[in-house]
Amino acid sequence: MIINSDNDEVLKKIGKIIPSTRLLLNEPLSKHTTFKIGGPADYLIFPSSAEDVSGVIIIAKKYDIPISVLGNGSNILVRDKGIKGLVLKFGSDIAYISHSGETVTVGAGAKLAEASIYAAQNGLSGMEFAIGIPGSIGGAVFMNAGAYTGEMCQVVSAAIGVCADGSIKRFEGAEIAFGYRHSAFHDNDCIICEVELRLIRQEKTIIEQKMYEYQLKRETKQPLEMPSAGSTFKRPLGHFAGTLIEQAGLKGLTVGGAQVSKKHAGFVVNAGGATAQDVLRLIKEVQHRVYEHSGVMLQPEVRIIGEE
Repeated sequence: MIINSDNDEVLKKIGKIIPSTRLLLNEPLSKHTTFKIGGPADYLIFPSSAEDVSGVIIIAKKYDIPISVLGNGSNILVRDKGIKGLVLKFGSDIAYISHSGETVTVGAGAKLAEASIYAAQNGLSGMEFAIGIPGSIGGAVFMNAGAYTGEMCQVVSAAIGVCADGSIKRFEGAEIAFGYRHSAFHDNDCIICEVELRLIRQEKTIIEQKMYEYQLKRETKQPLEMPSAGSTFKRPLGHFAGTLIEQAGLKGLTVGGAQVSKKHAGFVVNAGGATAQDVLRLIKEVQHRVYEHSGVMLQPEVRIIGEE
């Protein structure tokens, strides 16, 4: 917890916006990440709307308290000392999904699989690629998540974000500035709260068959039975990270409780009791050995956040 004389006042002000059931103190983030790794958050807050986020941001700004954001906790490595300040966790409290025509509106905490299934049930195509990605819709837009030739940039028409001054803003088209595993939200200090997807009509059976095939591929090839943050490294131009790691003979390489997956070398997994430091040391070792073997410097895809 942040130790200063403003604690009680801050908590009282936040308590007027966020009920006590959606505010945790000194909460281990290992409980909230797919890696099952991470030190505590000073304040872990579960918003249910953009208005909640706006109110919290205004309070945090007044007291100069830093804010971090978590979705489903995938594609994230939280360091062992945790995260200071306020952590906004987008989960089931802001996971609504609805549609009008071919536009699907999704709260940032909804899981990608939930949005993909909802679209399929309503005969809407475009989200099939996302069925097995273990993230939230907000995190997926932030990272422009993708798989099997599909990416969020292909289906997102707009996003509602809360900016650093607490204002709520709608972003459309080029304003989202999608790139490879990148969006404008990396740079604009705004927090995604809602996403609009523009999909197309299709027969349910065709959509469901494609989703089944993608899910089968994922289950067959990826180490879903072990905690991880998904693909650990970005795809280098002209190569596949997993292939380069395997060619360097690093499948199964272990540092502490962290391991290069024996099933898919592109994944670092928590083989049991791994710390963030174990993972970071293993990432560095993989980068070094792959560079020595192939001359390619791998870059982490997983976001590394928290206190050193």
